[in-house]
Amino acid sequence: MAPSLDFSEWWSKDTRKGTPVVVTMENPNYSVVEINGPDAAFRPVEKSRGKNAKQVTWVLLLKAHRAVGCVASLATFLWALLGAIKKRLIFRQGVSMDNEKMGKGKALFTVIKMFLVTALAILAFELVAYFKGWHYFRNPHLHMPRTSDIQSLFHMVYVAWLTFRADYVAPTIQALSTFCVVLFLIQSVDRLVLCFGCFWIKYKKIKPRIEGNQFESDDVEGSSFEYPMVLVQIPMCNEKEVYEQSISAVCQLDWPKDRFLIQVLDDSDDESIQYLIKAEVSEWRQKGINIVYRHRLVRTGYKAGNLKSAMGCDYVKDYEFVAIFDADFQPNPDFLKTTVPHFKDNPNLGLVQARWAFVNKNENLLTRLQNINLSFHFEVEQQVNGVFLSFFGFNGTAGVWRIKALEESGGWLERTTVEDMDIAVRAHLNGWKFIFLNDVKVLCEVPESYEAYRKQQHRWHSGPMQLFRLCLPAIIKSKIPTWKKGNLILLFFLLRKLILPFYSFTLFCIILPLTMFIPEAELPVWVICYVPVFMSFLNILPAPKSFPFIVPYLLFENTMSVTKFNAMVSGLFQLGSSYEWVVTKKAGRSSESDLLAAVERESKTMNQPQILRGASESELSELTQLKEQKESAPAAKKKVNKIYRKELTLAFLLLTASVRSLLAAQGVHFYFLLFQGVTFLLVGLDLIGEQMS
Repeated sequence: MAPSLDFSEWWSKDTRKGTPVVVTMENPNYSVVEINGPDAAFRPVEKSRGKNAKQVTWVLLLKAHRAVGCVASLATFLWALLGAIKKRLIFRQGVSMDNEKMGKGKALFTVIKMFLVTALAILAFELVAYFKGWHYFRNPHLHMPRTSDIQSLFHMVYVAWLTFRADYVAPTIQALSTFCVVLFLIQSVDRLVLCFGCFWIKYKKIKPRIEGNQFESDDVEGSSFEYPMVLVQIPMCNEKEVYEQSISAVCQLDWPKDRFLIQVLDDSDDESIQYLIKAEVSEWRQKGINIVYRHRLVRTGYKAGNLKSAMGCDYVKDYEFVAIFDADFQPNPDFLKTTVPHFKDNPNLGLVQARWAFVNKNENLLTRLQNINLSFHFEVEQQVNGVFLSFFGFNGTAGVWRIKALEESGGWLERTTVEDMDIAVRAHLNGWKFIFLNDVKVLCEVPESYEAYRKQQHRWHSGPMQLFRLCLPAIIKSKIPTWKKGNLILLFFLLRKLILPFYSFTLFCIILPLTMFIPEAELPVWVICYVPVFMSFLNILPAPKSFPFIVPYLLFENTMSVTKFNAMVSGLFQLGSSYEWVVTKKAGRSSESDLLAAVERESKTMNQPQILRGASESELSELTQLKEQKESAPAAKKKVNKIYRKELTLAFLLLTASVRSLLAAQGVHFYFLLFQGVTFLLVGLDLIGEQMS
């Protein structure tokens, strides 16, 4: 075999023959190069060696500036938070206590206080044991000391607590946590299946379509005979901020004027607001719009009673469909032309539901987090159930009903606070099908304050439990297929309305803090971190611009579980608070198109004299009285922040548990409990709805 002539290995050896030579250039602008051998001068010089002292100094200064900036931002946030706590808890400035009217929430508040007191007592034991050197809680396999090891009464009490904890408390907490984790995984699988269904719809481009022009008439003269008769209803109650833009948007619907009627169903108990709405209706009536104003003398049944009273009018029998819009909704002019055609040649179709879009979704942190939830609800839940099951819960507004479907299903009932879900379930049991239009959007508002959002969520989560108690016998006795009954009972009601708030509150707000003091029942990291973050990631997919808010969203959802759990229990057991209906406060936000239209209307009225033709003397006197009331209107009251006791108590419970996790060197648990506790503190002090965009 021929010898190898490869000299690369030999050449690369460090022979180090001779003495090292140091060459120094006289010009100080050049670097110093040290030559250790014949090839050292040709080797690449390291980048770091090319930097002079001035460059290194600038890099260090920049890094120090960034670090100081981060520390300063954190200190500013903590200082502002401490200032808010001092202002609202100590000096009582701008604070209104949430007094839990009619005993609402007192039982839950008492339970949470008991857990807090227990946690504080255990933490005191743990701190003393930690500083004494009794690190028994670090090891789940506890070694009990002998009697001779007992040095004090406190030590004996601590050992007795360890024995009682290991024998009685830990098995109970472990069993409950296992049960909640199983429910959590089941609900996560349900969410995952819904997301896969949404991806399939997007991939296959499945959506309801209208074939051709459904209203094209064979008449050469272009008669509007083909357009069905549509009744449009706007129920409202003391909606001073939004009534004008809602009535204006509905009156501009692109539909033959002789083929639709607008009913403004005003349940306001404030006479000044009644005059305002009457004047607005009178103005549109003078422009040729077929619109009527209705006010009930006996205001019973809330929104359901209002709609039921309006459907009892004699002229309703002349109409085939009814569209419903809440007072803050602003439909586009083509709304009826994109929804009503789906009913043609589809006699089993009872409801066409449009999607909501929000004009104030970027107003503050609270509205951004609501946008994430509602985007997932419409994009995933409503769309998937509409495509694959032809059934979903009616959203109460921005939908068109076939009047025949309402009548055959029993009409509007006043037995719950979720009349929209009630009529949808009864229509589904009667065989009617639903369609959801994800590409038809109606502008509306989301609550901008935590108080309004909290009351809205209480109604949305207590009503379904009321309805479940009332509808369960009807579902079992109905003639629909068994799998539809199972979907209604197991998925629609139990899993998504009962189990979700139960495990969310119990697992993350009660069990997790307690496990910090009971290491035998410690929750795994994937339950606390990985799975919730993954599910939050799926929830944010329909609103991709909200990805920077994934951590606040996860923490805020756990915080809202207190309100949702309380509402679920009150609805399930028919407590007094489950029948409360509080109108969600609106801010009166308008879209850009609305503002441009308002400017155009004002310019027209300024350029030409205002002529009120066809107005009676009573209407003119009402308009005069309205102007006088506007001039003498009192100044708006300053916002008063509230203190929410349950949220504050849970904040202290979680922060106490975070101290315990810090002693046990549990990093993930510590950060989760700390951030969750701070979130509860912000919500309890009513800071989450401030301008935190």
